[in-house]
Amino acid sequence: MLELLADPHAWAALVTLTVLEIVLGIDNLVFISVLVARLPKRQADRARKIGLALAFVFRVILLAGLTWIMGLTQPILQAYSFALSWRDIILIGGGLFLIAKGTHEIHSEVEARSGSAPVASTRKAFALVIGQLIVVDLVFSLDSIITAIGMAEEIEIMIAAVAIAMVVMYAASGPVAGFIARHPTTKMLALAFLLLIGIALIGDGLRFHIPRGYIYFAMAFAAAVEVFNVMASASRRKKAKQPARRK
Repeated sequence: MLELLADPHAWAALVTLTVLEIVLGIDNLVFISVLVARLPKRQADRARKIGLALAFVFRVILLAGLTWIMGLTQPILQAYSFALSWRDIILIGGGLFLIAKGTHEIHSEVEARSGSAPVASTRKAFALVIGQLIVVDLVFSLDSIITAIGMAEEIEIMIAAVAIAMVVMYAASGPVAGFIARHPTTKMLALAFLLLIGIALIGDGLRFHIPRGYIYFAMAFAAAVEVFNVMASASRRKKAKQPARRK
């Protein structure tokens, strides 16, 4: 451990892997923010913290089972030159889940259903959200850890990078979730991101890799446009509230 602290290559690997883990955590963060948006504020905060804690725990557990993780990349189904591993199947299943969830939420928004659940079903809704967070956290954690294995060799560096990335995600999760809750139009944008991420996961599972740079650039560009829309709407509301000036 002390040797790693004095090794500049280890620090370079830590910085690189931390940045990569933060970028990969954006997908997880968007899903958590969208999923907790329908819960009451107190339960939404609790579910968000539980979701991030589960994401960290799953990542550490997967890092502890490196041999098992590497076994997931071995082909189990093969036809001619096409092969599928357990990792591919999990990514495809996770992608389909995200597409189904995103489509369902978009349909709910378009139909303008009430977002407030009855009191009697609050516990059931909270349990359903936690269950969905567990499924998606597992998918994103698997993708994240397999990427970490390819970037670094020392497990200490991997755990440190994951821990730092999770701290950044935790700090950003509150503002992101609050912004989505305050501005309904951004939720539709976030749901579109979920569809895009789901397609990317399915592509990875089918060995058709879509460069993440393209996806994140599209997300960043769309988010920037939405920020300007929100600012313009706020400016129009502010002007509408101002009393008309006397001539």
